[in-house]
Amino acid sequence: MKRFITVFLASIILMQMTIGVIGGERVVKENEDIELPSAFTSTVPNGDDAKKLPVEIKAKSAVLMDVSTGKVLMEFNPDTKLFPASVTKIMTILLVAEAVSSKKITLADKVACSLNAASKGGSQIWLEEGEVMTVDELLRATVIGSANDAATLLGEYISGSEEAFISLMNARAKELGMNNTHFVNATGLDDTTDDHLTTAHDIAIMSCELLKHEFITEYTTVWMDSLRNGETELVNTNKLVRFYEGTTGLKTGTTAKAGCCVSASAKRDNLHLVAVVMGSGNSSDRFETAKAMLSWGFSNYTSYTPKIDKSLINNVTVIGGRSNEVKVNIPELSPILIKKGEEENIKVNVELCTDVEAPVSENQTLGTVKVTVSDKTVSEYKLTSASAVEKLNIFDAMLKILNFVANGKTEYPFNTSNA
Repeated sequence: MKRFITVFLASIILMQMTIGVIGGERVVKENEDIELPSAFTSTVPNGDDAKKLPVEIKAKSAVLMDVSTGKVLMEFNPDTKLFPASVTKIMTILLVAEAVSSKKITLADKVACSLNAASKGGSQIWLEEGEVMTVDELLRATVIGSANDAATLLGEYISGSEEAFISLMNARAKELGMNNTHFVNATGLDDTTDDHLTTAHDIAIMSCELLKHEFITEYTTVWMDSLRNGETELVNTNKLVRFYEGTTGLKTGTTAKAGCCVSASAKRDNLHLVAVVMGSGNSSDRFETAKAMLSWGFSNYTSYTPKIDKSLINNVTVIGGRSNEVKVNIPELSPILIKKGEEENIKVNVELCTDVEAPVSENQTLGTVKVTVSDKTVSEYKLTSASAVEKLNIFDAMLKILNFVANGKTEYPFNTSNA
């Protein structure tokens, strides 16, 4: 009898968590502990390849990518097409972030809920038709609570309809080089589709693109929040936000078809990494795999910003020009990803011409800067002229001669260049 009562009470608690009602409050939380069907397996035919990796991969597919350079540091079945579940929402959030950054919309904009958005199932904030929320509130609901109704409404607000937004999602994916991705909705719900598919590599690409919008981490790093004056509680299903040092996001996803997925990003010092895990058999496996990949990356790599010795770059002599020399634009060097301990093997080589014949156009290439690691070129930049220099004609030459005779100077007396 006691065992029956225990099982009964446990069932009641589980039902409350599933429908999102705890202590009278609606808690928006993606059902990350969904019981996967017995047919679901996180193993793959070439799973032995995972044993060759430096960490244990408990998933169908995984990728570790450097956010700054897009370089892949570790991969396992990176191009296998799989259901992404709510990790789909990274693209939805990216398009919202781009609309905000371009000032097409603002976070303060008020949006009235459509019947279509209100009808979405799964994780939700129970929007009612006609209910008004700000873009900020809808974004919090989408990012933190993985709310399907909020995500759909944001898409409708940006594009005018859900169908138009889906087209925008696929077009943006193509622009980013996500060649193995096809979206059929803004949410990741897959119970009625067999072709809402993407890959770990493609998810890593859009994750890196999203992280270019730094304001988005004000949402992706939040553990708990609320809406409707505290009546609706938001709980982030990305446990790494709370338990893994440097976590910056991004998104979990779980369905019976997809298994347990996560795109997990973290930053330590200047190194920003994203670990994508798809098709884990349970929630714990996805987080343990993501943590192992990230920790391995932070232990073995670092982000290093090389510097140019500016004393090596002098003004370039201009032959036959109205000005005798031209200044050189010195580029800012981007960070490079290197293995720890390789700092001493980094060289910055400057090649700059000593003179150039007029005319010189603005931003004309005058030399190069090459960054090498162990004698291998990893990046290259142009050294260009800071201004234009016109060619000297006979009249100009006579003026220069007169200026030299009168003032002892060889410059063109009416030089209009910015050299």
